[in-house]
Amino acid sequence: MSQDIAIKVENVSKKYCKTLKRSMLYGMSDISRNMLGLSSHSEKLRKDEFLAVNDVSFEVKRGETLGIIGPNGSGKTTLLKMLNGIFWPDKGKITINGRVGALIEVGAGFHPLLSGRENIYINAAILGMTKKEVDKKFDAIVEFADIGDFLDAPVKHYSSGMYVRLGFAVAVHCEPDILLIDEVLAVGDEGFQMRCFSKLGELKKKGTTVVLVSHNMHAISTFVEKVALLNKRRLKYFDDVAEGILEYTNLFIGNDDSGIEKICSGDENIKFFDIELDNIFAPGTPFSIVMKYDSLLDFNDVIIDTVIIGANDFSLYFQSTNRAYKKKVDLQKGRHTLKLTIENIPLNNSTAKIIIAISPKKKSGYLFWWRIPVKFTGIQYSTGKNYLNVSYMLE
Repeated sequence: MSQDIAIKVENVSKKYCKTLKRSMLYGMSDISRNMLGLSSHSEKLRKDEFLAVNDVSFEVKRGETLGIIGPNGSGKTTLLKMLNGIFWPDKGKITINGRVGALIEVGAGFHPLLSGRENIYINAAILGMTKKEVDKKFDAIVEFADIGDFLDAPVKHYSSGMYVRLGFAVAVHCEPDILLIDEVLAVGDEGFQMRCFSKLGELKKKGTTVVLVSHNMHAISTFVEKVALLNKRRLKYFDDVAEGILEYTNLFIGNDDSGIEKICSGDENIKFFDIELDNIFAPGTPFSIVMKYDSLLDFNDVIIDTVIIGANDFSLYFQSTNRAYKKKVDLQKGRHTLKLTIENIPLNNSTAKIIIAISPKKKSGYLFWWRIPVKFTGIQYSTGKNYLNVSYMLE
């Protein structure tokens, strides 16, 4: 294999058995046949067996960053564990060129009854570091992990976030040639995730190869150079990150999800209609929603809330009101047009929902409440401030 290639995966498949009893019987049979020099016929599926990864091939060059994406159950973690040598493929070949550091499962490699201090040395030894190397980097590992007074406490008392911080700190300070990271970073808080990606950026500059498994398309599009999409246990490789993420997001977007979803319409004295927008946007470009309304009353100094959330309704990207920008908006009696504009949205390739809520001055109920599914395509490398510009016009 060329020295420029850090990871080479050739026609790799991995199967599992659905039942423990059969799995043990098959395992004993395979071991016995191998000891006798006979083939275990591992490429064939027996009763209750299924393929977790099927005929996967790809290469990762030294210093490259690969993102592995795909729906739950598509085989991402299984593939990562095979790259780390935890599992052997049933078919095909994996070649690794360099020392590997991995963060695949929360608490993996830690002994629950030992302290954080002791586990640093154990985990570092597993990753190939000598005691002398750990002694030299010990303070830096502890500082990065930021576990405070719990360094000498048994790790069984650690939270999942503390587990991840300590594991990641050890993994990155062993300075591996190849770093494998599963979705475990999602357990950490926002501050820790920022430190992690900053550290990963430093490792990239030093030539470390990084393989990142994540469901966070914003992180994938910002950090990786190439994408491998696993779906139904098969892999599709993309040199263009945006193209890969678009295919991934299309797996979850049905034809009925592209329009405007009406949640509720409030006061009977005002009606909104003829809403206009484009549901595909590029990050950093202005987003505008234009709506007409017909009101029987004057609604002065209304509150307009604008929220951008992730497609799973958990990741909040942006929230503000017109009052935060000292924008006074009066919805006058009669038929008029209201235009709302959000500029410089720092959201890379991702699906999201934009919520627009309009309330009376005293915020007693809603005049308008709509949720709009949108797709942001493309990558913005430099982000500016968010500005909510609100204006209205007579028809």
